[in-house]
Amino acid sequence: MDMNTVTDLVPTVDPADWREGDAWLAGGTVLFSYGSETLRRLLDVTRAGWPALTVTDEGLEVAATCTVAELYAFPDAPASAPVRGAWPALGLVRPCCDAFVASFKIWNTSTVGGNVATSLPAGPMTSLTAALDGVAEVWGPGGGRRDQPVAELVTGDRRNTLAPGELLRAIRLPARALRARTAFRRLSLSNLGRSGVLVIGRLDADDDGGELVVTVTASTRRPVQLRFAARAHPDAAGLAAAIDAAIPADLYHDDVHGLPAWRRDMTYRLAEEIRRELLDSTSTTDGGRR
Repeated sequence: MDMNTVTDLVPTVDPADWREGDAWLAGGTVLFSYGSETLRRLLDVTRAGWPALTVTDEGLEVAATCTVAELYAFPDAPASAPVRGAWPALGLVRPCCDAFVASFKIWNTSTVGGNVATSLPAGPMTSLTAALDGVAEVWGPGGGRRDQPVAELVTGDRRNTLAPGELLRAIRLPARALRARTAFRRLSLSNLGRSGVLVIGRLDADDDGGELVVTVTASTRRPVQLRFAARAHPDAAGLAAAIDAAIPADLYHDDVHGLPAWRRDMTYRLAEEIRRELLDSTSTTDGGRR
């Protein structure tokens, strides 16, 4: 899509440079697909030189400019070797990347931060980072910086809490979540279609049984997390009641990729499958891809 209103491409990561009519540019796959009649400048963050993925004592830092291809390669990359066995939740990375159902051209260009900032209900990087309690680092004009959980940053279909000029710098995934056992379920109305329902479960690795976290995305307009304390894990009825309480009827997404009633029914079904998988001590720890 040509954007013939754009007059300047400015290499910068300083929110102080932002002005009305600007847009941050990372991969730009959505920006150039949708086009614009109002943009005047693109602020290019791709030359920032931020490391795509950094293992720290606290967990994994994912730069906003990390591409889908870089993230997909990480579980087998040399950089992950020291934590590969200790972080079984890395098993979620590839099924979430596969949920893009996009070509290698998109994978090599589209970024983690761009997918979250676009805030589509089916955004798989929102699914991944929200499910792992990812915390977004946001830079703002005037030197301000703030942290916000990804599950709270995305507030609706193409809606989020980013104010004009704010820049998503990175998402930090805590080691506590990466050490957890996980389960993944996704449904689409077509073999290569956009996600209609995507549910991720996580059972933290604590001695007392661990917190159970179920994160619902794609079927809802924003991420919804259900959290059950250790030794208070739900049965099937308890999980269904928690979904009832957390997701009102008008929160289910409605578009050509699935009617709200179907998304609601499949959310119950996939969440229950995940509950059984994670609370069964004989389950595997490979991410539960299905």
